[in-house]
Amino acid sequence: MTLALVGFGTRVPPHSISQEDAVEIHSTLCEIDADRARTLRALYRRSGVAKRHSVLLDSSSGPLGERQRFYPPARDDADEGPPTARRMQRYESDAPALAGAAACAALTEARIRAGDVTHVVTVSCTGFAAPGIDTRVIESLGLPPTTQRTHVGFMGCHGALNGLKVADSLVRADPDAVVVVCAVELCSLHFSYGWNPEMLVPNALFADGAAAVVGRAPAKDEKEWAVESFATLLIPGTSDDMSWRIGDHGFRMTLSAQVPDLVRESVGGWLEGWLADAGLGLESVASWAIHPGGPRILSAVEAAAGLGKERTRVSRGILADYGNMSSATVLFTLDRLRSENAPRPCVALALGPGLVAEAALIV
Repeated sequence: MTLALVGFGTRVPPHSISQEDAVEIHSTLCEIDADRARTLRALYRRSGVAKRHSVLLDSSSGPLGERQRFYPPARDDADEGPPTARRMQRYESDAPALAGAAACAALTEARIRAGDVTHVVTVSCTGFAAPGIDTRVIESLGLPPTTQRTHVGFMGCHGALNGLKVADSLVRADPDAVVVVCAVELCSLHFSYGWNPEMLVPNALFADGAAAVVGRAPAKDEKEWAVESFATLLIPGTSDDMSWRIGDHGFRMTLSAQVPDLVRESVGGWLEGWLADAGLGLESVASWAIHPGGPRILSAVEAAAGLGKERTRVSRGILADYGNMSSATVLFTLDRLRSENAPRPCVALALGPGLVAEAALIV
């Protein structure tokens, strides 16, 4: 049995900011000197991002200093910005509505009534609260109070694929199950002050968004996209190359410059072996839904799998239009491929802390 993906929904906060304006706000908030400001502008230009959305923006236009009020200018070099508790207050107030809107859109597209949902799987790595977004989604959508809940937490950018894996297991155990998988990330809550090289790239890439998908057992002769199998690769000896930890002033990412090389060296052979088990080769994959962690990550996957840039066009387009929304991004990518009637089989691929690669084969 496969997991049929019968409805998608994506949502972003109402206000966005261009990379050109975002880097100016970054420089102003942190009082970066002229030489470093030039370096920062170059980094933002090379990010592959054109604009990003954030729950912290009050406007998409107007004077830069008036577009957001959450982050005050640094008082001195030791200022690290709002404490984590305040950032989590914004997560608790803003994440559930964004998640609920995406889930509602997915149910509408799937033409499934709220009362028919049996399970909710939520995914997030940018905040914590209890009761969590799972209960808030159930209440806001009017799902049955008996809806079963699972939360996939703090797994990073590949978390949505782990969420689909949970949904797949639920449907295999109960063919009558109807599962809503919803990933929501408010990455802009973790903007890092100062000149910390490990956080400059995340500051330039990450954004806010939510994506949901409705999964169930496939109907007879159904042509919906369906997940046939999953694969995981924990790359040995890489625990220090990508991490995501809770700090006193937001969550902090470690992102080694070696990550693209590690991807190039490890991912290709693993993908070949997994696809061979399904009777496929890399050349048999018609579409690729690669999580756009950044331009260097996409280029590394292209090299590892022998792909031309046209094969990652959609991933690069999602990165340009929305930035890296962590776990939600691969579902945005799948949704766009599906809306374009992209050919199948399709491989969805994402990387996260560990360093771990997760993949799903969609037919």
